[in-house]
Amino acid sequence: MSSNSDTMNARLPSTLTEALLRNSPRFSRPGTPWQTVAVHGGVLTLWALLLWAAFQQHSALAWSVGVVYAVYDTALLMFVAWQTRDLRRAMAPVSADSQSTAPAAMASLSVIVAAHNEAAVLPVTLQALLTQSDRPDQIVIADDGSSDGTAELLTRQYGLVAPPPGCLSGESATHPGLFWLRLPHGGKARALNAALQLAHTGTVMTVDADTLLDAGAVAAVRQAFQREAGLVAATGVITPVCGDGLSGRIMEGFQTYEYIRNFLSRYAWSRSNSLLLVSGAFAAFRREAVVQVGGFDPDCLVEDYELIHRLHRHAQAHGLHWTVRVLPRAQARTEAPSTPMAFLRQRRRWFGGFLQTQYWYRDMVGNPAHGKLGTRMLPVKAADTLQPLYGITAFLLLLGFLWAGRFSVVLPALSVIGIKTFIDLIYHLWSVRLYRQWVGDTRRGSLLQALAAALAEPFTFQLLRHTAAAWGWWSVLGGKSQWGVQARHGLASASRMP
Repeated sequence: MSSNSDTMNARLPSTLTEALLRNSPRFSRPGTPWQTVAVHGGVLTLWALLLWAAFQQHSALAWSVGVVYAVYDTALLMFVAWQTRDLRRAMAPVSADSQSTAPAAMASLSVIVAAHNEAAVLPVTLQALLTQSDRPDQIVIADDGSSDGTAELLTRQYGLVAPPPGCLSGESATHPGLFWLRLPHGGKARALNAALQLAHTGTVMTVDADTLLDAGAVAAVRQAFQREAGLVAATGVITPVCGDGLSGRIMEGFQTYEYIRNFLSRYAWSRSNSLLLVSGAFAAFRREAVVQVGGFDPDCLVEDYELIHRLHRHAQAHGLHWTVRVLPRAQARTEAPSTPMAFLRQRRRWFGGFLQTQYWYRDMVGNPAHGKLGTRMLPVKAADTLQPLYGITAFLLLLGFLWAGRFSVVLPALSVIGIKTFIDLIYHLWSVRLYRQWVGDTRRGSLLQALAAALAEPFTFQLLRHTAAAWGWWSVLGGKSQWGVQARHGLASASRMP
């Protein structure tokens, strides 16, 4: 590596850190505005009143907490249904001319694969990247201090020469455009920042080492950033893949439908430029914008989620017309938890990072200066911090009423649950069909599977999510700093690959 490169490699990390210090609200220590206090206080006070009613009322009002929970969840479903009502008109097929556009005429693009002890899944991930219909200009393996067989794999199978720690290797002799960045173990955000500084392209994709891109994913991302100058961040559409056992198949079924709803929801919020959540496993960013706001924050448990907040804040402060979008034609599969315990650990970390970010950006909640993001999305997110409390309370109260034989409460509660289940079933069938048309999936859904999901999810998967959220609250309040590692069972299996 040249001396100039060594100098840049040593200098730019501090530059990014200084930019992060300037742009992150956690360093400026904003006060807690009255809007945030009103939202959180109102949601918590309402929960306390509904819990009090459970012990004071002897009619259906005793289960009011469950009714409020069901109404809130249904309202969010209706919001997504309304916002996606014209989605079919937005699903014009990509023309042959646009698909055949020469990469040289499009936005330059590099891919960063952050990897820590991912030798088992790196081959399939790299194979997907190296066989893209539109090859990236640069692929950087940001090796975050791996101690498994990653170094041997990259040397033997990909013709890379191990660079000094903290430096970028030369280009692979056998795979053009492939580079290896060796780093001391410091976490995903630091690895991404180090690679970001060395990228020489206008667009940067971040791909987890356990994420497998479909053949046209890079082309879809490149075209999107070429078409829209104000696009600074985008999320690809991801399908979860679990292990082959019974537990893996069940968890994959639940998470697949969860991802379908989530990506439709992201599209709904993006229509008002209020999208906050991109998938760190497969996301794309305009490099200049990310550098301007200071890169990824290594102190956040969900660095991708926090970064989007900072991009929105920076755009508002400087009058920039930046947008964040979902790209339905940019698709991938990613490793997902195959067991309930692995799922709980993953979602505990996700929810803990969500709480962290909500606190850091509390001054944006209800703030009209941030448009619909401040007046709609962030108040909803603030309410979501306490939604699991409602769900768990409703379930425990229902069990208590059944145990006590209070059927004057149980029967109306079951009626509410029945109505909600019917609504969920209709939404399930509609959303799966819309999603598959949106992403170009020609498969047909099963009515039996939809019915089973609508009936089982509220008392299984939904409770699992709420339990993980409660664990996330406990971990954050307890100051936990170690959040575990996800085991790999899905993409590492060749039998699951096409």
